[in-house]
Amino acid sequence: MSTATATIPTYEEMRERLSEVKDPEINMSIVELGLVYDIVLEDGIVVVTMTLTSPGCPLGPIIRGEVYAKMKEFPVVKDVDVQIVWNPPWDPRTMASEDVRMALGIW
Repeated sequence: MSTATATIPTYEEMRERLSEVKDPEINMSIVELGLVYDIVLEDGIVVVTMTLTSPGCPLGPIIRGEVYAKMKEFPVVKDVDVQIVWNPPWDPRTMASEDVRMALGIW
């Protein structure tokens, strides 16, 4: 399928695709964990703004690579910029889904 005829994915479609990426240490979706802050597609370039569960996360490069690969699955995407940010700091009590909070024992 050429990019001229490919459908531009919506924010929700991109977010759904990213929900397939799991944090390898706790085997939970990065979307459900609240690690994905924003997804923007402009001129074929996707910018994913996200964080990790901790600044010292040893699996950060693996997660970043999986995010890149998932966004590249969309035919209109030419490149992906995965921006890891630390502000706001990740707080599972307010950022994670209810299911994740229950699984992690956060009430």
